[in-house]
Formats: sequence, structure tokens, C-alpha cells
Amino acid sequence: MTANENLAFDALSDRVRRQILSVLGEGGELTVTEIAERVDVVGRSTVSSHLRILRTSGVVNERRDGRRRYYSLDAEGSVRDAFRFLQGILQAAVSLDTAAGDTADSESDPQRDTG
Repeated sequence: MTANENLAFDALSDRVRRQILSVLGEGGELTVTEIAERVDVVGRSTVSSHLRILRTSGVVNERRDGRRRYYSLDAEGSVRDAFRFLQGILQAAVSLDTAAGDTADSESDPQRDTG
């Protein structure tokens, strides 16, 4: 696993941070106040702390506009690398399942020529 993948998985290991990501995925670019309103299990300051972790790990972007900060998912950041890592694992598992299913089907096929 690469350093970027590790950063993403560490950031995603927390339930509140996953909820924040879900909110950002549904809502697009939001302020910390807007995120805190939708994440009802913790307060605004805790959301800010989690956003700092998500931002430094490359999962979330921050854009400043005057005194406001807007947060959005970083589709090109470390989460992309983690997604590709998981995708590779899942593709390999599907390939193995498919190959195992093909082998089982050919062994039980009465039309198969046994010589």
C-alpha cells in the first residue's frame, strides 16, 4: 500500500469522518457550519477537527472565500488511490469467483466429453 492509500484509510477509519464525507458527497461544497448541521452526533468544533484531518490526509479540499472556508471531496487526492487499491482487490476476488464458478460448472456439465 502507498503512503496516500494509508492516509486515506486512516482518515476513513473514523465513523464521524465517514459521515462528513457522506454529507459532502451529497451536498457538494459546504461550510463547516453547514456540515455540522447535517452531522448531528458531534458539535461544530469537533467537525472542524475532523475536517482538518480529512484535509491534511488529502481526502477533502478547502477553499477560502473571505472569512468563510468551503469544504469539498478531493476526487484526485488520496481517497482516489485508496479506491483504486480496493477496486483492484475486488476485481481480483470477482475474477477468482468467476473462475471457480466456471470450473464447478464444467465439472457438473453432463455434455462434457470425458474421453
